[in-house]
Amino acid sequence: MKKGTKLTDNPKDFMLRVRMDKKILEKLDFCCKENNLTRSEIVRKGIEELYENLNK
Repeated sequence: MKKGTKLTDNPKDFMLRVRMDKKILEKLDFCCKENNLTRSEIVRKGIEELYENLNK
């Protein structure tokens, strides 16, 4: 392990590339700004919320 590597219980080992149009990107960036979260955090949160709704 490299010096300075951040240790975590839940490493993010997978990368996802997504295609979207300008309107969706603007909506994503608006959500990021309003919630003070990164794009990745917003996407993960959205997936978790949708998953929870489907498993009710």
